[in-house]
Amino acid sequence: MDRASVTRWAESYRQAWEGADSEAAAALFTDDATYRNDIYQEPNRGTAGVAEYWSSVTSTQTDVTVRMGEPYLDGNRAVVEFWANMTVEGAPLTLGGALLLRFDDNGSCRSLHEYYAFTDETAEPPPEWGT
Repeated sequence: MDRASVTRWAESYRQAWEGADSEAAAALFTDDATYRNDIYQEPNRGTAGVAEYWSSVTSTQTDVTVRMGEPYLDGNRAVVEFWANMTVEGAPLTLGGALLLRFDDNGSCRSLHEYYAFTDETAEPPPEWGT
């Protein structure tokens, strides 16, 4: 993977999130991918698992704006920060975190580990965020 490919992948992920498009999100992953949104739980598996997770989690999100940082790369592995402002069930929420990604040779994600923190307000990222 190169930086441009990961940047394009992250942009597609951002668009899928903002559009609550679980099918577009699932299309970014391999058929046997693992998507671990909670380190203490079993991962979502395959494109069907990704689509099911995304349908559930985005169903309560509105007014979603997502920013993706510049990717860090090491071979087929990448880390990308994200910053999302949204409304969840009528209340503001900011979610900042990072995606630890592993790609196949075709640019599809084989593995995603998501780490995040949130605050119950609309917040802007710190100046050094995303670079």
